[in-house]
Amino acid sequence: MEDKWLVGVDLGGTTIKLAFINMYGEILHKWEIPTDTSEQGKHITLDIAKAIDRKLDELGEGKAKLTGIGMGAPGPFNLATGVVYEAVNLGWKDYPLKDRLEIETGLPVAVDNDANIAALGEMWKGAGDGAKDLVCVTLGTGVGGGVIANGDIVQGISGAGGEIGHITVVPEGGAPCNCGKTGCLETVASATGIVRLAREELGANSEESQLREAYNGGTLTAKHVFDAARAGDALAARVVDKLSFYLGLAIANIGSTLNPEKIVLGGGVSKAGDILLAGVQPYFEKFTFPRVAKSTKLAIATLGNDAGVIGGAWLVKTKIGNQ
Repeated sequence: MEDKWLVGVDLGGTTIKLAFINMYGEILHKWEIPTDTSEQGKHITLDIAKAIDRKLDELGEGKAKLTGIGMGAPGPFNLATGVVYEAVNLGWKDYPLKDRLEIETGLPVAVDNDANIAALGEMWKGAGDGAKDLVCVTLGTGVGGGVIANGDIVQGISGAGGEIGHITVVPEGGAPCNCGKTGCLETVASATGIVRLAREELGANSEESQLREAYNGGTLTAKHVFDAARAGDALAARVVDKLSFYLGLAIANIGSTLNPEKIVLGGGVSKAGDILLAGVQPYFEKFTFPRVAKSTKLAIATLGNDAGVIGGAWLVKTKIGNQ
């Protein structure tokens, strides 16, 4: 069994990341293919199957080398059936992902939400460092989350456990969110939310700022905001403080509810590193239960784009490999 490989698949709206991974969580081969969302995503599972077959041929290996496939995809799941309730960007609604992928590949398949898979990856080989009680908050174009309790993902009754991005942090006058609510964490802590906060701050006054050139006709990004704050830009620093307040408040409440060993911040925004952690930590300590503030550690994710495929491999190892 130890010489067999686990297949991790991380499905995104633009690319599909794939990897062959050994039983110790070490990536042996990784690659990616474009995500074909045409015809309501009907070609995705076949594309994955073909990509796996091509890679095995390149390596001179047979399908018997593979234990199974663990796959993360957007949207809430019915884990009992492997059905994706809805993934708008892919055109899926009540899509039988597990069954389709098993038919196309001839391999056993385990599936889960992409943020949950990333959390499993960080738990196993990343910033979680083996912690069995962990929350992972992914700060990207949106905000996702995965909650792990005693080594298992918390799914919730309708598969929507861990929807951290939709915790309300601006109860009055908040910006509209794609989920249909207003004032969600996603509207202020995602990459797009940070840019919106910066634009609001720039529009409110004529204060000099490194961000103003990008704001006036350029492409303002979250990275611009963090870089300017590091360089001592006062306006950018206020934006980072606002973001830190909202994110710190949300994860403080998560901490008081779950008291996990670690809360890991991942996704593209987390690449800001120390300036993000230093901003969030004081608000986390201010708003959470004092005992939690002492026992729950905040950390920046370490696996980057590999978190999803490694988490998928963990899913195979624990859900399929032990059968």
